[in-house]
Amino acid sequence: MPITADQTQAQTATPFDLGAIFVSLELSKSTWLVTALSPGSEKMSRHSVTGGDIAGLFSCFAVLRQKAKRRKNRLYPMVIIQEAGLDGFWLGRVLSEEAWIESHIVEAASIAMPRRHRRAKTDRIDGEMLIRTLMAWKRGEPRACSMVKLLTPEEDDNRPIGRERKTLVAERVFHVNRIKGLLFAQGIREYEPVNRDRRQRLDELPP
Repeated sequence: MPITADQTQAQTATPFDLGAIFVSLELSKSTWLVTALSPGSEKMSRHSVTGGDIAGLFSCFAVLRQKAKRRKNRLYPMVIIQEAGLDGFWLGRVLSEEAWIESHIVEAASIAMPRRHRRAKTDRIDGEMLIRTLMAWKRGEPRACSMVKLLTPEEDDNRPIGRERKTLVAERVFHVNRIKGLLFAQGIREYEPVNRDRRQRLDELPP
């Protein structure tokens, strides 16, 4: 079974019944780190799943739900948060298909960070911070974070088009400036390589 648990768990001040299992996902190509806060527990638990292993991820969720059920005699739903990124939208769509999962995707830059001192960036801190951010957002705190709309497969497919156009425009500007610079070095001014009459103007230039 590809699920492992970290025995070292962090303290959190939430001894009351949350009404759901709050989960954050830290996604990388090799490993998905699952941080969870369950009803009846005052500590967050951490588990790792092989990156891309959907079956392993749902097995991890099943274990968390069964543990919470043994403590509270109730099968709890799950509220899950993950950062917008490489795996964000397709995984979000998979999770949203389950009636017992409430899935959210957060814009990482919108999460408030402490200003007085810098904190070490580790998966543990990120996972715990995501859960605290999610709980604050669920309480209705408007400045906790900004959630991203879950895109449909069609909308997701259209996203690269804008990025590719931006790249092509930047490449065109680079080549236009390079051509104008080469001509300027030969004493040729006011030539616009993108104008419609560029070929005619080029023929009119001195050799």
